[in-house]
Parts: sequence; structure tokens; C-alpha cells
Amino acid sequence: MNRMSDQPERWTRATVYPDMWADPDDDPRESEGVSPDGELATLLDYLTNYRFTLRMKCEGLDAEQLARRSVPPSTMSLLGLLRHLVEVERDWRNWISDGEPAPKVYGERGADFDGAVAEQAVVDAAYSDLEREQAATDAALAEHPDLGVRLGKDGIAVRELMVHRIEEYARHCGHADLLRECIDGRVGQ
Repeated sequence: MNRMSDQPERWTRATVYPDMWADPDDDPRESEGVSPDGELATLLDYLTNYRFTLRMKCEGLDAEQLARRSVPPSTMSLLGLLRHLVEVERDWRNWISDGEPAPKVYGERGADFDGAVAEQAVVDAAYSDLEREQAATDAALAEHPDLGVRLGKDGIAVRELMVHRIEEYARHCGHADLLRECIDGRVGQ
């Protein structure tokens, strides 16, 4: 007997492997050939793939779905994760800067999640802000191709910052997996 439920049925668009988000031929993260050569190229490849993954988990959703909160009392949402990563990208630039830190994009602590409301203008701004902050952090780090160089007031190594960036995106992609599944049942890596 089937019961009515407010839980969405699990599904995926993948037809080749049912645990995948998309078929390999349709996955922008999949590339043929050998992996990148060198430590920096490898780190950048992983970062790029996690950034793609987060965007993929958000695609096809409207403003209400992106702003939908997880289990109370958490304020986490997919839109909140996008806005949080805007702040994180800016913070990373602040870590490697010798100057005064740039102010938070969304204001006081917690505003990245608290301000993630179901309005298309907020969604559009979050995507635009994320692209801008990612590009600015990427450009700042590109000036330092030596992963062992230490930067900023605290002397953080570029390598440490790169690994921390990957860890942050990977962790939040895990959150995005669960948030997306709760919204419409879509699953996959």
C-alpha cells in the first residue's frame, strides 16, 4: 500500500549509473584524458570540480526552493550556502592581504544565511557576488604560484589556503546533497 508523504521520491537524471547526478557525457566535471600535472594544477582542478558540484546542486530550482531551510533551528539553505561562500571567498583574500580587511558583503555575522530569502533578486545577487568573489580570490592567489610562500599578517601558506578552500567547498557540497534531496528528491554525487 502506498502512503501519501510530504517527502519527495528519490530520483536522478543519470541513466548510466543510478547513484550519479548526471551521466558522464553530460557532467561538466568529467574530463577525458590524464589528470593535471603538478600540485597546483591538481588543487585547482579539485576546487573547480567542487564549485561546479555546488552549482549543479542548485540548478533548476526557483527562489523559494533555493531559500528553503533545512531542519530547525538551522538557517541553512542552498541559497544561504551560496551567500556563505561569498563571505568565505572574501575572508580568504583578507587572510592573505597585508592591508585592512575588506568588509563583509552581507553585513553582520549570520547575515549570509539569515538574508537568504525567497526573492529572485537575492538569488541573482548571490550568484553574481559568488562569481565576483571567486574571481577576485583566484586572481589574488594567481600572483603567488609558489604553494609554500606565506602571506598576510598570519603568514598562511598558499598551499594551506588552497586545501582549506577545497575542504570548505567539499563540506558544503555534502550539505547541498542533503538539502537538494529534501527539496525534490534528486540524488547523486
